[in-house]
Amino acid sequence: MRKRPDGIHAGADLTGADLTGADLTGADLTDASLSNADLTGADLTGADLTDARLYRARLIDADLTRAVLRYAYLTGAYLTGANLTGANLDGARLKGANLTGANLTGANLSCANLSNAKLDGANLSNAKLDGARLTDADLNNSVLDGAVLDGARLDGARLDGADLAGAVLTYAKLDGAWLDGANLTGANLTGANLFFTHLSGADLKNADLKNADLTGANLALATLDYANLTGSNLTGSNLTGAVFKQTACPDGVTVSAPDTCDGHMTA
Repeated sequence: MRKRPDGIHAGADLTGADLTGADLTGADLTDASLSNADLTGADLTGADLTDARLYRARLIDADLTRAVLRYAYLTGAYLTGANLTGANLDGARLKGANLTGANLTGANLSCANLSNAKLDGANLSNAKLDGARLTDADLNNSVLDGAVLDGARLDGARLDGADLAGAVLTYAKLDGAWLDGANLTGANLTGANLFFTHLSGADLKNADLKNADLTGANLALATLDYANLTGSNLTGSNLTGAVFKQTACPDGVTVSAPDTCDGHMTA
């Protein structure tokens, strides 16, 4: 049976504490200081860590199911393999945090700062990331199907091989992002900024790219079956080997192979 440690309360100073495997289910740790603390394998199910300071804390394989981490400071924290299913991380600071292989299914990360964070192989299925900052984040091979990234910033992010099927990326900024081989079937990219974005071999079947800016984007070998490119800007984009089937071009004309959107680039 896990031991319930002493000194667990709102505002507690647990800087550098060893809480490995501790039972902290439902604990009130609002405004607590846990910087550099070791919470490896700890059970924080339903715990409240609102405004808590967890700089460089170790939360490897910790259970944070339905935990509340609103506006928490997790800069440089280690959350590899952690379970954050249904957790509330609204406005959390996760810059440079390591979330490799973490489970964030259905988590709320609205307006969270995940710049330079490592999320490769993480599960963010149906997560809420509207307004989140993911600049230069590593999301290679991550799962983001059904995730909401409305207005999110993903400039320079790595999403090669990521699953974004049905994701909402309306007005998201993906300048220079890497999405080679990514699954974007049925994704909503209306008004998204994809300036010089790497989409080689990406699956954009049934994707909505209406009014998206794809200036200089690499869409070589991309699948664009039933995609909507109406009003989009494809100036300087690379469409070599891209697959067209009932694809709506920028001028609204629908084409299928062997025809392409060449000659239909002007909205």
